[in-house]
Amino acid sequence: MSLRRLSAFLAFAAALAVLAHAQPTPKTTLLALSKQDHTLSIVDPATLNVIARIPVGDDPHEVVASEDGRTAYVSNYGFGAFHTLAQIDLVGQKPLTPIDLGALRGPHGLTFVQGKVWFTAEAAKAIGSYNPATGKIDWIMGIGQNRTHMIYVLPDAKRILTTNVNSATVTILDKTEGPAHMPPPGSPSGMPPPPGAPGAAPHGPPPSPPGGDWNETVIPVGRGSEGFDVSPDGKEAWVANAQDGTISIVDLAAKQVVATLAANVPGANRLKFTPDGKLVLVSPGSALVVLDAATRKVVKRLDNVHASGGIQMQPDGARAYAACGRDGYVAVIDLKTMEMIGHVDVAGPDGLAWAVQR
Repeated sequence: MSLRRLSAFLAFAAALAVLAHAQPTPKTTLLALSKQDHTLSIVDPATLNVIARIPVGDDPHEVVASEDGRTAYVSNYGFGAFHTLAQIDLVGQKPLTPIDLGALRGPHGLTFVQGKVWFTAEAAKAIGSYNPATGKIDWIMGIGQNRTHMIYVLPDAKRILTTNVNSATVTILDKTEGPAHMPPPGSPSGMPPPPGAPGAAPHGPPPSPPGGDWNETVIPVGRGSEGFDVSPDGKEAWVANAQDGTISIVDLAAKQVVATLAANVPGANRLKFTPDGKLVLVSPGSALVVLDAATRKVVKRLDNVHASGGIQMQPDGARAYAACGRDGYVAVIDLKTMEMIGHVDVAGPDGLAWAVQR
């Protein structure tokens, strides 16, 4: 599509969005993607009404909101056929110009940390970050695993986890410190002189790169490792293994699997802790499975909730939301009674996010 045609399409889509909505976006909003209609639904969580549906481009899979709750970002996946992130003005309820990721094809997993959008690029076997303030991709890291699908960035952005579906692994990246800049070669704090030169040391490690480096640990888990979450205390990562129907628990200090749970969740593609860290919800498609995080046992299977995609927690811990693709809605779960208490109609729902305007 030419730039002129793309601009005309965006203008038309924005006009349709303005005409379609009659209510302002709530300060607190549930965001729900439709893979079938290629739209993002802005949902009022108080009434469960869809306020607006905004076009987001081809094959949308995951969505995340900015820290100020005013912008949403959507990955256009296509198993590597696409290379864009859609941008949505949540206040104006309209699409913005997509972000072209270039060779970073197949974006999927998303998170927003430290003012940046962090994403996986599955077909490029890499991850990266996009800075909205500069409008540029400011960091790329090769993972070297097959189908790097989901991403989790800790609040200080010094530790990153990914799941790698076809490699059956989890990658942990840890930031190391380094000089703010690289001094000239031969300077007292710079690169050492070449071997044999006056003052050259016979041995010794090379200096750290400017800005530091990343140490990578690759941890084997189960087959089809995809949906995962980090416990609220930051001590464990729980990984749903879709092909094995198991859950791997990774001790993040030891960087190793400490338990594999026979949770009977074949096909599971999302997993989420409740905000208090006491329960873990998993979406295998056939039901919504609930585990006790302390005992590591399944405590409930909601057979009437055919959770097959995204799971989102309400920050106050009152409700969970689960995308039910085959039923065409997002189920609303009361986290006290662990029962479905309502739903939001979304065609082919998948990625979910929470946005709070500040």
